Amino acid sequence: MYRGRLRKDLEIWVDKGIIGPPAAEQMLAEYDSRQSTFSVGNVLLILAAVLISASILLLIAANWEAIPRFTRVVGIIVLLWAFHLAGAFAIGRGAPRVGAAFLLMGTMSFGGAISLIAQLYHLSGEAVDAMLLWFGMAALSAALFRSGVLTITAGFLSWAVFLTFLDQYDTRWDGFYSWTPIAAGIVLAALAVWTGASRVQHIIYIGLIVWLGWLYSFDESPRFALLLALCGMALFAAIGAKASPLSVVTRKTGAAPAFYAFVVAVMGLFLLNIEYDKGSGLAIVAIATVAASVLALALEGRDNGAVRYLAYITFAAEILYLSFVTIDSMLGTSGFFLLSGLIVAVLAFVVIRMEKLFAARPKEGSAS
Repeated sequence: MYRGRLRKDLEIWVDKGIIGPPAAEQMLAEYDSRQSTFSVGNVLLILAAVLISASILLLIAANWEAIPRFTRVVGIIVLLWAFHLAGAFAIGRGAPRVGAAFLLMGTMSFGGAISLIAQLYHLSGEAVDAMLLWFGMAALSAALFRSGVLTITAGFLSWAVFLTFLDQYDTRWDGFYSWTPIAAGIVLAALAVWTGASRVQHIIYIGLIVWLGWLYSFDESPRFALLLALCGMALFAAIGAKASPLSVVTRKTGAAPAFYAFVVAVMGLFLLNIEYDKGSGLAIVAIATVAASVLALALEGRDNGAVRYLAYITFAAEILYLSFVTIDSMLGTSGFFLLSGLIVAVLAFVVIRMEKLFAARPKEGSAS
């Protein structure tokens, strides 16, 4: 998606004489040379690795009883070593993407090996422990091989650990396991810095947001929702304020920190709207929601498209919700739809004006 926009922008700049065709070609070639650049071939290679891993595990499982016990153990160990050595060899030969595919097959096979060996020797233990071991080995392999693919794999395994815990403990709180999203997030953040797999931050943030939602299920009170809204907006403001030290640090990781901080705030405001659906409480929450949307646009509307659109959606949803709960009963369904249409038209006008304002405003650091 970004490459398409970049190519179109370069073509416009060439047509306007801002840059020459050779410079545009060099810029596009430099972008294509980055390892993080999206490639259909790379995606298909990773999918092939996943499918091959699944086929091997299913083949072993289908013939498990027919394979001698010693052969099973040796075969699993050989399989794990073979995939990892093949990955190391491919990386050493200058084929990192092929190496990543082999490493992924080795990591997937390790998960299957845990299950098969536990079944073979009737080992007692909890499923969440097995998932934690799998996640730990994936993280260790990612660090040793400095693999972005394995870092992403470890990120998804961190979700699997938490979901396994929730299923095994019926969503109850249980000491150490309850903190696994936090611990996994710290490990993944360190791996992201070490391996350069910046996209794993989305996995970290989503996992933390799900964890916060799970905490809310224990205390479905306005106090917790208010805490989410206040902490989310405070963090968002600290990230969005240009003079904030936190802003200097987080901007190196892109637009994600500000967006997910705002998501937490919106989640808290949404829960407060459920708690207070009439009277002065509704009015206060509505004002706070609109104010949060305006603040988000003021701080990040120019440069952060994700925050901008979320602020638009939040603002529009709050106005429509207010229309529904306060006016629908008085004017009837047809009057509600008419008023909603007028509100949406006004919102559209406001959004168009703000988009023009953002486009006209010079970026930070540019000449005024």
